[in-house]
Amino acid sequence: MFQASALNDRNARIQRRWRLLFLVMTLLLILPVAIILGLLVHHGAPVISWSFLFEFPRQGMTAGGIFPALLGTIFLVSLALVFSVPLGIAAAIYLSEYARDNWLTRAINLAIINLAGVPSIVHALFGVGAFVLFFRFGTSILAASLTLGIMALPVVIVSTRESLQAVPRAFREACWALGATRWQTIRKVVLPNSVSGILTGVILEVSRTAGETAPIMFTGAAFFLPFLPESVYDQTMALSLHLFVLSTQVPGVPEGVPYGVALVLIAIVLSMNALSIGFRMVLRGRKRW
Repeated sequence: MFQASALNDRNARIQRRWRLLFLVMTLLLILPVAIILGLLVHHGAPVISWSFLFEFPRQGMTAGGIFPALLGTIFLVSLALVFSVPLGIAAAIYLSEYARDNWLTRAINLAIINLAGVPSIVHALFGVGAFVLFFRFGTSILAASLTLGIMALPVVIVSTRESLQAVPRAFREACWALGATRWQTIRKVVLPNSVSGILTGVILEVSRTAGETAPIMFTGAAFFLPFLPESVYDQTMALSLHLFVLSTQVPGVPEGVPYGVALVLIAIVLSMNALSIGFRMVLRGRKRW
């Protein structure tokens, strides 16, 4: 009969200690998130109603709903996705599949990585100078969405490039051996097998752009608007700025309203992320390798 040696017992004890350490570290990460969500649900859920979601603010934003801010957030995030996702995927395809590996492409890749760490207030100032003043879009939905798109562009490029590079080179060589062009190989083989990783970057972009305040504060978001925007050249309210205003600038706001706004904002982000994750799981199930 096999009997564990002293070395086996020692290794088992070390394994249990490391597993316990990793479990504690995981709980320390999850616990603050659970506490925050619990507080938001506890204080914010009682104020959530149809009137809260689909009415305009009233009485100096101390009453009424958040419909303009809710709709404005959807507009801003959607337009930012329309701008940044195609451009980011195209840039990643060029850098990964077409560009040569030299000092210039390495410098571009390094710049993209560094751009992802630039503070959002810097992107806000860039948006004011580029889109509000130079292109004369004014403070508008278009200027704010383009600013958010520029801010999220590095995430899309990096995640897409890593997903493309994860596809085995043997797939490309097999297509080339059959006479396919480089673009046919990318379109028919590389992209379908990397789309799940690309969606990961899109998920991260949605999470970041929906909650940003500084870039939209200077480029297109309004303190209060008693009407809905009619075009992309109008200003709009947004949930992130609305939450900041209610928490710091408006006296007499009921205690649960800021929590309700934060809860709705998180629900929008989680819904978009869940949709993207579900789509990614379906595509991952169709992966050929």
